[in-house]
Amino acid sequence: MSETSYFFCGVGGSGMAPLALMMRARGFAVEGSDRALDQSRGSAKFDFLRSRGIALHPQDGSGVTRPDQLVVASAAVEDTVPDLVAARAVGAEVRRRPQLLAELFGQASSRVGVAGTSGKSTVTAMLAWILDRAGLDPSVVNGADMRNFVTEETPFASARVGGPDLFVAEIDESDGSIALYSPTVAVVNNVSLDHKSMDELRELFAAFTGKADIAVLNLDNDETRRLAEARQEGMITYSLSDPAANLLACGPQERPDGVDFRLAEDGRSHIVRLLTPGLHNVSNALAAVAAARALGVPVDQAAEALSGFRGVRRRLEVVGTSGGVTVIDDFAHNPDKIAATLATLRAFPGRLLIMFQPHGYGPIRLMRAELAEAFAQGLACDDLLLIPEPVYFGGTADRSVGSAHLAEDLRGLGVQAEALPDRDACAGRLMELARPGDRIIVMGARDDGLTVFAEEMLRRLG
Repeated sequence: MSETSYFFCGVGGSGMAPLALMMRARGFAVEGSDRALDQSRGSAKFDFLRSRGIALHPQDGSGVTRPDQLVVASAAVEDTVPDLVAARAVGAEVRRRPQLLAELFGQASSRVGVAGTSGKSTVTAMLAWILDRAGLDPSVVNGADMRNFVTEETPFASARVGGPDLFVAEIDESDGSIALYSPTVAVVNNVSLDHKSMDELRELFAAFTGKADIAVLNLDNDETRRLAEARQEGMITYSLSDPAANLLACGPQERPDGVDFRLAEDGRSHIVRLLTPGLHNVSNALAAVAAARALGVPVDQAAEALSGFRGVRRRLEVVGTSGGVTVIDDFAHNPDKIAATLATLRAFPGRLLIMFQPHGYGPIRLMRAELAEAFAQGLACDDLLLIPEPVYFGGTADRSVGSAHLAEDLRGLGVQAEALPDRDACAGRLMELARPGDRIIVMGARDDGLTVFAEEMLRRLG
C-alpha cells in the first residue's frame, strides 16, 4: 500500500469517481466528500465507493486534517468550499482533477485522448471494449458508466483499471484543461459551441491534435475537417458521406434498438451491427474503430467487437415501459447532443414529452439561442418541452438568465415549451399529459438525480 493519501473533493462526480477508483485500485489510500452525499443524493454510488475502500466525509473540512493529504478538487468546487479552506490551513497540496488525470495519462507509453464537443463518452467506451476484446488490457477513465464493464459487483463502471502501458481517457475542453494532455493518438469527434467561444475551441483542438503521432478526425464536421486539411499526414479520417475518408460508413439502416451499416476501408468492407441507435452512433463507432486501428487492432476485429457493445449509461437509455409509455434517460445538454438525440427519436413514431434540465446558468446564458434552435429543429408540433430551473448546487453563479428565458425563445419559434419551478412540478405535468404511445425523455447533465427522476416517472406510470 502506497503511503500517499488522496482526498477527492466532489468524489461522486462523473469525472471524479473514476479517478478516485483508479487511484484506490493502484494501492493508494483514498478519501473524499461530496455535496450530493451531504444532501442525501446518489446513495447507491456512495455505497459503492465505500465498498471499494474509499472513506467518505461530510464536505465541511473535517476530512482534511493532515499536510500529507493530496486534495483533488473537481472544476465545480470553488476555493471557498470548506475542504479547500481546510487544505490551505493544514498545508495540504491541492490539485484540480485535470492535473491528476493528465499526470496519470502521461505515464503510459500509448495514450489515447478522446475529445470533441459530443460523443466523447461513447467513443471512449466503444474503444475500451474493442481494446479489451483484443486483449490489450487498457486503463480507461471515462465520464460515464460503460455498460459492458458493469457487473453485480461493479454497478458503476466509469473506470477500467488495466495495465500501465495503454491509457484511454475522455478529455474535456470546457475548462481549457485539454492543453495539459499529450496524446499519442488524438481523437476529435466534432467541434461546436459549448462552453467556450469558437476561436478558443479552434486553438485548443489544434494544439491537442498537433501533439499527437496520429489524429483521428471526422470529415463530416466543418471544424474537424479543417483540422484534417491543415494536418495532411499522420491521421485517420472517417465519414458517413465523404469517400475520401479512410473509414466510410455506407448504407446505414436504422432500427429502434440499433443501426446496421457497411464499413468501407481501403477497398475492403466489414458489416457492423450496433446495439446503440442513431446515426450519431455510427459516427462514434467509426471514431472508435479508427483509434483502435491506430493502435494496431485490425478493422475487422474492431468491427466484430462493436456488435457486442452495449452503450453507456444515460445515452438514450430506456428505463422501461409502463401503460404504453416509454421512459428514456438521456445525457443531451448542448445543441449538438440535443440535435442527435432528437433526430434518433424522431426516426420512430411516438409523441415526445421532454423534461430538459439545463446543466447550469452559465451554459444557458452562453448557448440560449443555439439551444432554442436545436429543440425547434428537432421537435414536432405535438411534442412538449418542460424546463425546470438549471441545475444548481450552490456557489456564486450568475443566475440572471434562467429557464423562463429559454422557454420564451422556444415559444417564439413555435415550440410547445413550459418553464416550471422545479422537477416536482415537471413530474406532475408529465403524469397529467402522458398517454399510451408517448415517450417521456429525461434530458440533462451533471445531476445524478435525473436518473432517479426517470425511474420515479416509470414507477408513477405503473
